[in-house]
Amino acid sequence: MTFSKEFLNKAAAVCAALDDAAIERMAALLATVRERGGRVFFIGSGGGAGHASHATCDFRKLAAMQAICPTDNVSELTARINDEGWETSISANLEASGIGPKDAVFVFSVGGGNEQKNISANLVNAVRAAKKAGAAVLGVVGRDGGFTAENADACVVVATVDANLVTPLAESFQAVVWHLLVSHPLLQKQTAKWEGTK
Repeated sequence: MTFSKEFLNKAAAVCAALDDAAIERMAALLATVRERGGRVFFIGSGGGAGHASHATCDFRKLAAMQAICPTDNVSELTARINDEGWETSISANLEASGIGPKDAVFVFSVGGGNEQKNISANLVNAVRAAKKAGAAVLGVVGRDGGFTAENADACVVVATVDANLVTPLAESFQAVVWHLLVSHPLLQKQTAKWEGTK
């Protein structure tokens, strides 16, 4: 069997294992955030930051939500990292934005953050800041979900089907889940270009 076929088989196994009930909870929670005039802050590091940027676009355009990606503001991000440190670079942004009970933070992370091992401390602190402010926390994470899964109001943990493919499969299905959400009847307000083109 080729590597490509093995990868695709493992992706199919991950897809079959996704918790659709958790995704439905996420859709309902996000719809509530929109109804009460709240904002969704999409966060992540590395590939997760790229996903956060893309998801922000999709939720604004297709779901008519007030969506913000703190890492898109590279000037503020690097100023905070330079002056105050990486660990608080996102949480300080959330606090400066006046995050509150109407809002939500949506995390894309492979490990979900680990406080004891000091892994993705910026995400751990962001989740902590969100909870302190009374905001909802959502996430799509891999492995065991880490700090995000432990503290989220709704979270999808992408199953580990191969220890050598944790990152590529987790990051792949982060995109699948957010695209599902912006296509969900509870959230979608505008049809995507190609679905609306005959």
